[in-house]
Order: sequence, then C-alpha cells, then structure tokens
Amino acid sequence: MTMKIDWMRGCATALVTPFRKDGSVDDAVFQKLVERQVKGGVKLLVPCGTTGESATMDEAERLHVIRMTVEVAKRLKAHVIAGTGSNNTAATIDFTRKAREAGADCALVVAPYYNKPTQEGMFAHFSEVAKSVREMPIMLYNVPSRTSSNISAETTLRLAEKFDNIVATKEASGNFTQIMEIIRRRPKNFRVFSGDDMTTVPLISLGADGLVSVCANELPKQMSKMVEHALNGSFHFARKIHYKILPLMEANFIEASPAPCKFVMKELGLCDEHIRLPLVPVTKATQDKLRAIIKGMKL
Repeated sequence: MTMKIDWMRGCATALVTPFRKDGSVDDAVFQKLVERQVKGGVKLLVPCGTTGESATMDEAERLHVIRMTVEVAKRLKAHVIAGTGSNNTAATIDFTRKAREAGADCALVVAPYYNKPTQEGMFAHFSEVAKSVREMPIMLYNVPSRTSSNISAETTLRLAEKFDNIVATKEASGNFTQIMEIIRRRPKNFRVFSGDDMTTVPLISLGADGLVSVCANELPKQMSKMVEHALNGSFHFARKIHYKILPLMEANFIEASPAPCKFVMKELGLCDEHIRLPLVPVTKATQDKLRAIIKGMKL
C-alpha cells in the first residue's frame, strides 16, 4: 500500500511550546501561535520536536500538545507531523500509536540518542516502529549534533525501500554529500526535508522537498514564502528572503535552542520566554545581540 503524502511538501514549523512562569504549558498562547502559523502560510505543523522541548515534557503533556495542534490543523486545513521518537524502541512504538490516535497525520521519529546504536541497530529500531504502526506515515529525523548518532544514507535508503510507511526524512546532519546521495537514490515519493533553516534553499535546489523550520516560529510568512519560491524554481526571490533572514537563522543557535527563539518571540509580543531546565533563558549579552538583529531587520 502506497501512502498518500501529496500534502508533505513546503515549510513545516517545529513549534515552540510556550510555558507559564510555573512551568505549565500555556494552552491559550500555544493555540494562538499555531493559528498564526497557518494564517502565515505554514501548512505543516510539528509539535513535540526538539524546538518544542519534548525532552522535558511528560507523556501526558506531549499528547495534550499534539491534540491541541490537531484541533487547530483540522479547523484551518493543515497537517500535523508529531514528534514521537525516543531512545527506547518500545516506548517509541507506544507513543507513535498514541499520536496516531490523537489525530496526527505523520510521526517524526528521531534517531535513538545516547545509546549510540550501530547502523544495524538503527535499521532494526526504525524497522520495528514501521512494522508496529503500519498505518502511520513516518518521517525519519537525523540530527547527529544532538543524538551522537548519524543515520547514514545507506540506512535511510534501506528503510525507505523496505517500508511503505517510511515516507520522508528530516535531514539536519549538514552533510550535503550524504543528503545528495539520499535525494539521488531515493524511491519515488520519498520526501527529503532540510532540518536546518540555513541549508534550505541550496538543498531545495538539489531536489529537497521542504524544510522543518525553527525560524518560522518567529517569521512564518517570510519562511513559508522563501520555501515556496525555492520549490517553484524562483531562486532569485528565495535567495533575497534567505539573506534577509540569515542573521536571525544564525542567532537562533547562539545558545541552546529554543532559548534564543523564545526570547525573540517574547520581544515580538508572541509568548513568554519561560524555558524548562536544564535549559535556561539567554544571557544579557545574547539578549543585546538578538535585540540588535531584530532592530536591524525591522521586525
């Protein structure tokens, strides 16, 4: 059975999770942020990823955030790619099933972190998830800088060829040789998304299908338009937006993400910057840098 993923193209936003001062999820603000994304042109919503601080949320909170995202997505005709991965295969399967029941359209499954599996271990992990949740489209998530494990091009392609429901990868390795190999040899309809705002335009020029963005939290209209221009082959316009936003793309990682992004969103009046330990708000020096970038970009 071939999965229908015609909708899986364009700019996706790795949604921040706004917290109150007491550390609880701010439901009302979150729903407004999701609505702002869709109204800004983003049709793919990614709750409970790295930017959403899923690592410091319990299962009930993550499910609640996914359900809120699904509610807005259904109302505004968007799609939800929910973060469900962990370094525990059984737990990943269980939570992916729950995300499916909650209404998510696809699961974003990160490479197992900390355990540092071999490529065979990686293949076995994703195989078990795919076999156990056959009705759920799966997007692999390769981010070696955080997991200490790289999903090789060969492993990605083996998984894509063997399982109809492994339909995409979010590639945040920054390894263009690896990503080009995936694009060159991928099965028909397998999607490749940039996992890094700064590499999006060049990767789309090489055949990638979209972006899972941090910067779109701050600038959904500009980021979705940049991706749209690139996918349409209008690289002159895509480059103009890319270089205009580049200082902010870079600044979002001055300190551990999503702390810089949350500070910028606070400055734009979108949400508070509260963040869960072990992450902390950005320093005064970083605040000054971010304010200067915001002023320079006339946001």
